[in-house]
Amino acid sequence: MSFKPTIYKARITLNDMDREHYEAFNLTLVLHPSETLERMMTRLLAYIINAQEYLAFTQGLSTPDEPDIIVKAMDDEILTWIDVGEPAADRIKKASRQARAVKVYSFNSKSNIWWQQEQKKIKALPVSVYQFQWPQITALAQMVERTMDVSFTITGHSVYIAMNQGELEVTWNALQEVEGVY
Repeated sequence: MSFKPTIYKARITLNDMDREHYEAFNLTLVLHPSETLERMMTRLLAYIINAQEYLAFTQGLSTPDEPDIIVKAMDDEILTWIDVGEPAADRIKKASRQARAVKVYSFNSKSNIWWQQEQKKIKALPVSVYQFQWPQITALAQMVERTMDVSFTITGHSVYIAMNQGELEVTWNALQEVEGVY
């Protein structure tokens, strides 16, 4: 018996103070049967932090050769490859050969261990790696509803989130940052 994905709808208000990007839009989030709410909400955060024209969610977990989020040019060149989680260094290396910019957003309780194990291999690559704080991600996942109104205000490496269920600040650290890529 196969399980079906769960659909979530989000009405988003984005205020990115650093990039002076202000936008309101609707998103449909698909929770893959093997995905957690924490991972889905981390995908949403990565999407919001990188909001721009042509940014799109991919098929995600069901297509392992694709990133979670992608920006493609009109000629199908991959401009930005965004992975969520703790991918293997080989995957990141392959992505850095396919895309102009690669970003990884690590988020779970084993994130520090992953970084310690993969850091030497990743340091040599032109890749930006960010780490969310696990307690903040779990708190965000507890606020999820099937239909949500969400306001995001970004400044520095911090996003203030206001939802029907409450308010929360989520921060992230740059473990490795490629200059000119944010």
